[in-house]
Amino acid sequence: MFRPLAIAIGLRYTRAKRRNHFISFISLVSMLGIALGVAALIVVISVMNGFEQELRARILGMISHATITAYGRNVEGWQEVVDVALQRPHVVGAAPYIEREALLQSNRVSGAILRGVIPEREISVSEIAADMDEGSLDQLVAGEYRIVLGVELAYSLGVRVGDSVTVLAPQMRASPVGVIPQLRRFKVVGLFEAGMHEYDAGLAFVHLEDAAKLFREGSGVTGVRLKLDDLFQAWRVARELAADLPGDYQVRDWTQQHSNFFRAVKTEKFVMFVILSLIVAVAAFNLVSTLVMVVTDKQADIAILRTLGASPQLVMAVFMVQGLAVGLLGTLIGLVSGVALALNVTRIVPFLERLFGFQAMPGDIYYISELPSKLVWSDVWTIGVTSLIFALVATVYPAWRASRTQPAQALRYE
Repeated sequence: MFRPLAIAIGLRYTRAKRRNHFISFISLVSMLGIALGVAALIVVISVMNGFEQELRARILGMISHATITAYGRNVEGWQEVVDVALQRPHVVGAAPYIEREALLQSNRVSGAILRGVIPEREISVSEIAADMDEGSLDQLVAGEYRIVLGVELAYSLGVRVGDSVTVLAPQMRASPVGVIPQLRRFKVVGLFEAGMHEYDAGLAFVHLEDAAKLFREGSGVTGVRLKLDDLFQAWRVARELAADLPGDYQVRDWTQQHSNFFRAVKTEKFVMFVILSLIVAVAAFNLVSTLVMVVTDKQADIAILRTLGASPQLVMAVFMVQGLAVGLLGTLIGLVSGVALALNVTRIVPFLERLFGFQAMPGDIYYISELPSKLVWSDVWTIGVTSLIFALVATVYPAWRASRTQPAQALRYE
């Protein structure tokens, strides 16, 4: 359909100066509208990719890439499980843990998840050491009954480093005066800030042996947490480990542990893509009005082409080429502009903040104080192709209308 003659005439019409300057203005507006829509779509999707990456990093910094647990019981002989896991490709760290709900009491009372860890092993599977605001994870020593709290949890309890908190376990123990709850006083030796309210307000760390004594776990642990060199290999590694481990073990990867959250982020990104694509669609369909006016303006040219033997398909192709040329130029401008903006968001936003004296994401409100951006080239190509499809669809009706022009009627008043 797009023969060399159709392409040549269509491109010539695109470059030619029109007698009707209003048509040229509408063409320019259509092109700039497409460029603006494409650029906005690239920037917004890149920022959402950046937020997703930042949130995923913060979540995985606390939950690990994969977790090995046993069905309905504790993991006994965790050292053997760790050895088997470390032999698998991609596994770079493994650490046992005990995790139970507990009630923490000091000036105030707050519930929390108490996680017992071995500090030197924990740093190989999580980013907790890098998230410490005060103190360090190494200060958790077996038998010393020390605790590290999230900053929001410490604020809720009204404590700081050096204070003591009483931890009440859900287990009960018998005594001469009757059944009383299991409790132990711990000294606060550190505060961490992971940047996620769920963890900062509801998670506390103690040494593995102290947690075992408090919860009466014996030598068993809740499970073994793993870190991989490629987090996207977690699902495959989890399946292979489940087959290698003896007994009824369960291996869950990070996509299963927070599947609802990541599914929501993915859905939000898709919905945002659809909504912003409508901006591109509106701009692209401005080509309809542009080409309709061009077809009206070129009635005599169409009639002469038909008289010289041009087929309706050739005439249709001429105007489709003209519309696609405008759409292609607008898409290319939008792609270049969008990529440039997406790659420099972290520089542009601080500049605008200084210039206009505002803060887009105040640090006292948001955990993420900078606008993150991650450019994914597959998204760029998808946006570019989508824009061109919209432009192609927009040219069909005006081009078809041009192909239906009758030479005699078009030349009657010339």
